[in-house]
Amino acid sequence: MAALAYNLGKREINHYFSVRSAKVLALVAVLLLAAGHLASRRYRGNDSCEYLLSSGRFLGEKVWQPHSCMMHKYKISEAKSCLIDKHIAFIGDSRIRQLFYSFVKIINPQFKEEGNKHENIPFEDKIASVKVDFLWHPEVNGSMKQCIKVWTEDSVAKPHVIVAGAATWSIKIHNGSSEALSQYKMNITSLAPLLEKLAKTSDVYWVLQDPVYEELLSENRKMITNEKINAYNEAAVSILNSSTRNSKSNIKMFSVSKLIAQETIMESLDGLHLPESSRETSAMILMNVYCNKIVKPVDGSCCQPQPPLTLIQKLAACFFTFSIFGYLIFYIIHRNAHRKNKPCTDLEGGEEKKNTVNISMSPLEILLQSFCKLGLIMAYFYMCDRANLFMKENKFYTHSSFFIPIIYILVLGVFYNENTKETKVLNREQTDEWKGWMQLVILIYHISGASTFLPVYMHIRVLVAAYLFQTGYGHFSYFWIKGDFGIHRVCQVLFRLNFLVVVLCIVMDQPYQFYYFVPLVTVWFMIIYVTLALWPQIIQKKANGNCLWHFGLLLKLAFLLFCICFLAYSQGAFEKIFSLWPLSKCFELKGNVYEWWFRWRLDRYVVFHGMLFAFIYLALQKRQILSEGKGEPLFSNKVSNFLLFISVVSFLTYSIWASSCKNKAECNELHPSVSVVQILAFILIRNIPGYARSVYSSFFAWFGRISLELFICQYHIWLAADTRGILVLIPGNPMLNIIVSTFIFVCVAHEISQITNDLAQIIIPKDNASLLKRLACITAFFCGLLILSSVQDKSRH
Repeated sequence: MAALAYNLGKREINHYFSVRSAKVLALVAVLLLAAGHLASRRYRGNDSCEYLLSSGRFLGEKVWQPHSCMMHKYKISEAKSCLIDKHIAFIGDSRIRQLFYSFVKIINPQFKEEGNKHENIPFEDKIASVKVDFLWHPEVNGSMKQCIKVWTEDSVAKPHVIVAGAATWSIKIHNGSSEALSQYKMNITSLAPLLEKLAKTSDVYWVLQDPVYEELLSENRKMITNEKINAYNEAAVSILNSSTRNSKSNIKMFSVSKLIAQETIMESLDGLHLPESSRETSAMILMNVYCNKIVKPVDGSCCQPQPPLTLIQKLAACFFTFSIFGYLIFYIIHRNAHRKNKPCTDLEGGEEKKNTVNISMSPLEILLQSFCKLGLIMAYFYMCDRANLFMKENKFYTHSSFFIPIIYILVLGVFYNENTKETKVLNREQTDEWKGWMQLVILIYHISGASTFLPVYMHIRVLVAAYLFQTGYGHFSYFWIKGDFGIHRVCQVLFRLNFLVVVLCIVMDQPYQFYYFVPLVTVWFMIIYVTLALWPQIIQKKANGNCLWHFGLLLKLAFLLFCICFLAYSQGAFEKIFSLWPLSKCFELKGNVYEWWFRWRLDRYVVFHGMLFAFIYLALQKRQILSEGKGEPLFSNKVSNFLLFISVVSFLTYSIWASSCKNKAECNELHPSVSVVQILAFILIRNIPGYARSVYSSFFAWFGRISLELFICQYHIWLAADTRGILVLIPGNPMLNIIVSTFIFVCVAHEISQITNDLAQIIIPKDNASLLKRLACITAFFCGLLILSSVQDKSRH
């Protein structure tokens, strides 16, 4: 009864909610969200610097998240590079002095807080030619005014950045009197024009006063209350924002430190001065405000302008625009022809006349339709991760953010289970299921930022290795059984693997190696193909006639293993090979191929393991040693139980080792040799029991069939800032945002999978003569792309 109810319920859901209707709903959601964000930008302004300076929240104890954008954590080298030949001045009281120290420590962490606190403090890095000064002016008075006035003179060198602020000393010295507030207003009114004049050539920030923790204040500071501080802040904001009559003030209000202090002032030692972590956050915000537009860090979207379109991107936009208009013209013509030839009722005979016109779509129309859809999808990609339309946030890892979603998807995966069509080891449904749950776990790993937790990182490395294991297993099995080494098969595989990535490289202006997994599986496919296709071609049909051919194949695999070991331990030789033009255009990242060498070396043996496993399994299957009937254990009961026990122990042993890892570099060094242990253990656990081999999760298998598209699409339309952050479609509600963005992301990935399949049938025909012509066109396209890319690179430099 339960099974019947489940099937009826699933049939009812599929009747009312299909994949097609889901995609329509996703399209409507994208249009509404884009319109909403566009209206919000127009109404609230499009300057993410204002959000960085005025709003945000803590994701954890020390992780500050600005509203709508991502904040970069600057390294020493980046800070010096940005501030070279720059002069920064901090003017104010002890709180500004704290901010000065934290700012300087970004440049030089060894700088010590020492010396007379109530005097000027200089700092200079002569190598980087960076100068940062603190000028002691605890009150907004004539002394501060005179200091700032000197900089307004034309003959005097002006600081590039001025950070000023004061109020607590005025409250303290004058015992919080109303006369002191009135005097403060007068002084800041006379100071405002000078600051405004400086703001035309320098970046000027007025730091609003942070709240205090009144219970911790000493007796001589009891008059400094939050009520008084708010009054002084209101006065400063009112006067400085109205310092220009006809336009917006150029003086920037640094009010975000107030929000930071509200969360952390309880940790203060004296109730007045902020804890060090809060000061560091404020200093890093200052660094982001000034440096992001200079350094342009990928994970620092605050204060960065939208990147200009490259020549290749402009050409791609034109191509997709023509495709959209071309398809619309075809659609209108096709629809009109269909209407003219629509079956009509014979009034005399009462019968329908048959439609004599074939209304099936031509290859050209399918091509235009596919590129039309792809153009709209690429527009969404660009809006998400290049245009400053949707918001982005930093990742923040917690154990619950990773493990709770894992539990959810496991429950769903178990709920949607069906019988397999065949019960062979690693049958199609099972491998789709395997790819599916691995891909979902990897997606959760990426969005939760779990790479910072080493045990999770090591287990995810096994999942990536398992994908490559399947690459070795699947392609070896195909070539071994089918013996099809034709060019059509090679082109089909290469097209399906690389089509989306090539389009994204063009549209998102990224190098091919950025999408590292696709180059990895592409190169390994070619290695498998070359290994098996080169003379002598040894396939199962030939080997069945003479056992010596099995020995010949093992020699081929042994030579492959030798080549892998040589390249893995000869970094120089590896880099020389892949630094040759035009290979370097595919495998370089940031000007070198080290990243490619690291990625390839990390899983260097697992594809070989997959090929070897396929060879052994198919040999055992051919000799009928395995029992692959429905419900039957793979081996005899004793052997099956023994192997299951060994597999479970091996699986758990690897997990214990991975969970005890303390050093990522050391564990990465061991990973290539030991990852196969857990992969083989999983395969045996999943396939030895007959009942386990006879069922699969249709939920996981569905995702497995679009796993490649999911892995690639996540870079830009689920994550953000090229995977460094999280895309925010619905701000203020993280759970709803994840649900909506995930729904759109999955629909897009599924549609791209269908588009790729449709285009593969047209662009890669089975006829060799036609295929060679298409290959000539594709070669010409890539040659043109290389030339344009070289022109772009020269113009950038």
